[in-house]
Amino acid sequence: MSYSTSVGDVPAKAAEAVLAASRSAIAERGTFSVAISGGSLPKLLAAGLTHAQLPLDKWNVFLADERIVPLTDDDSNFRLVKQYFPDMHVVPIDPTLSPPECARDYQRKIVDKLGEAPVFDAVLLGLGPDGHTCSLFPGHELLDETDNIVAPISNSPKPPPKRVTLTLPVLGAARAAMFICTGAGKAGVVKDILQNTDSKLPGALVRTAGPVQWFLDEGAAGEL
Repeated sequence: MSYSTSVGDVPAKAAEAVLAASRSAIAERGTFSVAISGGSLPKLLAAGLTHAQLPLDKWNVFLADERIVPLTDDDSNFRLVKQYFPDMHVVPIDPTLSPPECARDYQRKIVDKLGEAPVFDAVLLGLGPDGHTCSLFPGHELLDETDNIVAPISNSPKPPPKRVTLTLPVLGAARAAMFICTGAGKAGVVKDILQNTDSKLPGALVRTAGPVQWFLDEGAAGEL
């Protein structure tokens, strides 16, 4: 597994990479299919992207993971992305469903757009201080999920407990995977992922055909 790392000016550098992936995908296939995580990632992206730069009519935007809460809830990743990108069409989950039903429903929405073996042009991912990404947590059984594109979780170690998440195989099938990570509290897991070839942290298990791109601030890169 190979990595490409960039340290400093995270919003601008990450935005540049996203725009490059968007231009390439639209030139080749007419659309840009992207999955976006929540947390601090939408705010960081918004700081680097201007709405004028985004051909949103050609973007298919999905959530890399989502909490099963009302779409207006403070914990909703849909609400968070729309807060920073109000004109972006983001495909939401149906939060009225149970976790298994919600996962099946969201998988169907992805398949309807991208086909039975979906390939995202880019997955934009965050990283938790424990090394989790999306709603894939260290040591959790979902790390072994290979049959589904979207999986449910009812016992998330981090609240809220009920969620859906993209699985490792679909993350690994993406044409580009980009981790956007800030803060000294993540320096230890960043070091483990980037320097320990045997790391079992979820962030280390996202393996694409090309290099996984990491955009780090000085804090997150502090132990490299």
